[in-house]
Amino acid sequence: MRRLSFLAVTLASAPLVAQPAAPAPRPVVRAVAESSLPTAGGRIRQFAFDGDPNTSFTSEGNATKDDHFTLTFDKSVTLRYLSVLAGRPGEEPAQVVVEVSVDGKTFAPVSPAATMPARAVRVRPIADTTGPLVVREITIRSDPQVVPFRHPIEFVLDVTDAPEMKAWGEKVVRVCEREYPDICTFLASDGYTPPTQLRMTLNSAYGGVAEAGGGRITGSVKYFKSRPDDIGAMVHETVHCVQQYKGRGNPGWLVEGIADYVRFWRYEPGKAGRLIPEKAQYNASYRTTAAFLAYVTDRYDRQAVPKLNAMCREGRYTPAAWRTLTGKDVEELNQEWRQSLAR
Repeated sequence: MRRLSFLAVTLASAPLVAQPAAPAPRPVVRAVAESSLPTAGGRIRQFAFDGDPNTSFTSEGNATKDDHFTLTFDKSVTLRYLSVLAGRPGEEPAQVVVEVSVDGKTFAPVSPAATMPARAVRVRPIADTTGPLVVREITIRSDPQVVPFRHPIEFVLDVTDAPEMKAWGEKVVRVCEREYPDICTFLASDGYTPPTQLRMTLNSAYGGVAEAGGGRITGSVKYFKSRPDDIGAMVHETVHCVQQYKGRGNPGWLVEGIADYVRFWRYEPGKAGRLIPEKAQYNASYRTTAAFLAYVTDRYDRQAVPKLNAMCREGRYTPAAWRTLTGKDVEELNQEWRQSLAR
């Protein structure tokens, strides 16, 4: 076993070959960060693989030799370089073992002898400790490349009311964590920093489908037991956690429409369903407003939704926003859109 607080292994690399002037985009692989230990405060798991050594995953409570922090990849990659920086800055270096798994299940200490296939990388203490497990940064170079976490996030799952839904809840959390960077990037605005920790609770007393507020998402046990495939509803609520609008002056139909635009035009495109032209109205909220936003986006401004979101977030949305974006007021746009639905 390799005892270390910092590991840097450069593995044998393939011969260099000439690259075309305009190479096709390289495929990338995403990762899931997991640990046997709960997170201490806001020092979340994804901080260990975000490209910033000033952030870290820190466990709550003491770590034992059987505890671990693990990055599992979407698919197998060929590792060419791997480094692990563990332990708090300025303190006695942490003694950890770094292991690699080909199948994501069985782990063995990393070897610097050659390139190696990998489906997961694991960091664990060499022995029982009197302190937390701290992983400051993991750096990976691989083929395909495993991308660090943009907009790190950790969902804390609470299934106290329905422990039998733990597996379903963990699946949903992974989906929402995976979608989170794209949501944050799409709805980015100047000076805005997305939250890094959200709480998802499945509540047996809640009578709706799901709701979000104050960094918390609440879902109905009854609803999701009967509709377990409706994960998009939780993605919708995750969007609300990213929106973080100031004040209460934004129209509800637009707030919900933006969330459903992200859901139905980015997360699960093509599933919004058909609309009846005679009944469709831009301010009908949810997927109907989302369809209206899609029309404005396609016809007038590809950045219409992020721009509207920024206005709402900063408390400067007014109905005049539509004329600013398109040169037409919202009623004119509504008529155009409904006519397009009838074709």
